[in-house]
Amino acid sequence: MEEMWFQQDGATAHTARASMTVVRHMFPQHVVSRFGDVPWPPRSPDLSACDFYLWGYLKSKFYVRKPCTVDDVKVSIREEIATVRQEMLVNVMQNFEERLRMCVRQEGRHLSDIIFCN
Repeated sequence: MEEMWFQQDGATAHTARASMTVVRHMFPQHVVSRFGDVPWPPRSPDLSACDFYLWGYLKSKFYVRKPCTVDDVKVSIREEIATVRQEMLVNVMQNFEERLRMCVRQEGRHLSDIIFCN
């Protein structure tokens, strides 16, 4: 895991001292986070497949069911995740790679006016 990087957003639970201690131990000098070795780009879904695709996709699926309780939401999310096809994930990750290339070409600037399709 020497070459692996860990990226997380700035959510309070993710940046709590206890969380950061564990993450820093697992990924020394390779943490992209609000208080990590590399600062997390604020409000940047461009670099996270979950943010730019998965959460929106899941919401569009499970809200159709109109869940009424937290347990209903959890069940719906689990059921929808189980239906995600491998082909879709491959497309999402190819799109993610293109976002990374665009980010490099843009020298880290926000990827405005760019629509990525899967």
